[in-house]
Amino acid sequence: MQELTIIQALILGLLQGFTEWLPISSSGHLVIAQILLGVEVPAQFDIVIMLGTIAALILYFRTRILSLFRGLSTGDPASIRYILFIVIAGIATAVIGFSGKHFFIGLYDQPLVVCLFLILTGIFLYAASRPAVHESELSNKSAILIGIAQGLAVAPGISRSGSTIGTALLLGIHPREAAEFSFIIGIPTMLVASLIIFLEEPAGGVPVMSLVVAIAGAFVAGYASIGIFMKLFEKNHLDYFAYYCIVAGSVFALLIMFQ
Repeated sequence: MQELTIIQALILGLLQGFTEWLPISSSGHLVIAQILLGVEVPAQFDIVIMLGTIAALILYFRTRILSLFRGLSTGDPASIRYILFIVIAGIATAVIGFSGKHFFIGLYDQPLVVCLFLILTGIFLYAASRPAVHESELSNKSAILIGIAQGLAVAPGISRSGSTIGTALLLGIHPREAAEFSFIIGIPTMLVASLIIFLEEPAGGVPVMSLVVAIAGAFVAGYASIGIFMKLFEKNHLDYFAYYCIVAGSVFALLIMFQ
């Protein structure tokens, strides 16, 4: 495998960070970017540099996260209930993610499948963006279903935020709550996955400095992308991302086939 340069690591880190919190699949974009840049990194690389985007997410939602911890320490029923939903969603994700771990990692070597999943993500987002009544509240059932959606998003090309937010919207949950819950459940899930993968195989031999640069780039771009997404989402523009995924998946597939 060609050693990853600092510049290439920075490009991949910025790309991962910017696309992680947009519903357009960061893993899918990394697979395609490697082909276009002529480099190859292990699937573990994407998972480890998520540490940067996790840090960005914690910083962005720090007020909400601190309020949950304060509520937990004081025995606030609403906070305890919300944290319970996070745990339930995380268990559902773990069951799907770990049981299909090797299958999902194997998909990183199948770029055309990744493109197909990206197109399917777009179709799913389009369906979720259609006008609907959002009067449901989070429940054990919805937390399980959203957690399952997050687990399936381990597959490259399937957006984690897109699948979880889309599932929540289709279940009738209010858009703002759907987005917030989607992002917050990503913190423990992605943190555990990153640490486990790093301990098992620290990004498959990628130079430490390249890894550090990629994580830093992911942090900066990740923080910016959360704000961009929230502004567009609040203006009911989820369909923008649906169109992008469909077009990008199709264009990437053509580039791969005719390169």
